[in-house]
Amino acid sequence: MEYVLTSHALKQLQKLPREIQIRIIKKLDFFCQQEDPFDYVEPLIRSELGTYRFRVGDYRIICDLENGAFLILLVGHRRHIYR
Repeated sequence: MEYVLTSHALKQLQKLPREIQIRIIKKLDFFCQQEDPFDYVEPLIRSELGTYRFRVGDYRIICDLENGAFLILLVGHRRHIYR
């Protein structure tokens, strides 16, 4: 499986410190290379943000499933991402 970042998610990712950016990209690559990446996602209750979330330390990646790929909608610290 693969992932695609929206322009908004890419801007959010670029605002993060470089070491956090690298950590998030490596984790996304790891998740997508797994046989069943859905073992690592949690469904969101508030679906207006997105359908699923990945957890990478204190950071969250909000995504939808579209055309067999994860569409990354939001990337940010858990303190700010759900607001």
